[in-house]
Amino acid sequence: MGTIISTVNMKGGVGKTTLTVNLATCLAQKHNKRVLVLDLDSQISATLSLLSPHDFAKLRKKKHTLSYLLDNVINPNPWSKLDIQDIIVTNICGIDGLELLPGDIELYDEYQVSEMLHQQAVECKEEEFQKVWDNFERILIQEIIEPIANNYDFIILDCAPGYNLLTRSGIAASDFYLLPARPEPLSLVGIQLLERRIAKLKESHKHTQPLDVNLLGIVFILSAGGLMGRYYKQVMKRVRDDFYPEQLFEQSIPMDVNVAKAVDLFTPVSVAMPNSGGSKAFVKLTEEFLAKALVKEQELVAAN
Repeated sequence: MGTIISTVNMKGGVGKTTLTVNLATCLAQKHNKRVLVLDLDSQISATLSLLSPHDFAKLRKKKHTLSYLLDNVINPNPWSKLDIQDIIVTNICGIDGLELLPGDIELYDEYQVSEMLHQQAVECKEEEFQKVWDNFERILIQEIIEPIANNYDFIILDCAPGYNLLTRSGIAASDFYLLPARPEPLSLVGIQLLERRIAKLKESHKHTQPLDVNLLGIVFILSAGGLMGRYYKQVMKRVRDDFYPEQLFEQSIPMDVNVAKAVDLFTPVSVAMPNSGGSKAFVKLTEEFLAKALVKEQELVAAN
């Protein structure tokens, strides 16, 4: 089964999507890995970093987005004509092995979810609604990706900032999570909040089906030079004091205007501007990512 990784931070604007799409691209392009990017954010930033708005509009018109799959979990339809393999877009940016499950600007109806879970609780005579909710939270994304998990080396979930249902479910379905951060005080707050939330998520599931999701590493994004660089280093030191060295990526992603330009081209910077500083940093980061993933895999084998 492929390794499932959530890219997540409680705070927005920290380079989460930039990390997701360029890491996935480098894994497929430079290391011949088969990688699926799954866009769980209704802002669809990951989708529009890999597809043009025109191409996305055509997919959405045909219901070839995550929304269709979510609706089938919330309101099962025995006459459904599409499955996840019909919706996944292959050969992204002309790269063999890089694939996308597009997100949507309207992913699910919260009222329908609550109504469906209430009905389940009544039918099962479950007095504690929280147990029904926790179970749904755990299986929602897991059920969607389970049929194709063996087809990939890595499945990377681009989670929305904050802590909504899909973010929690994505984390619950993951083996690891990546934590992108800007070396700024508010970004540090996002790290601290996320760590507390994930601890609470594990606590809420420990009596049913314990979650085994662990931090793969913190990645610093958009570190500038000069005087600001010295300030950033002070903030980064505060993070290093709170985490073990193996929980931090040595490679950071520098401030590079080409990263923003690539987004305007709906293409990862590692494809659009391969010789740019940002692109080269992502190539090195990907090598470090693979080394960390291998160490974690060996630790898991040893533990079992």
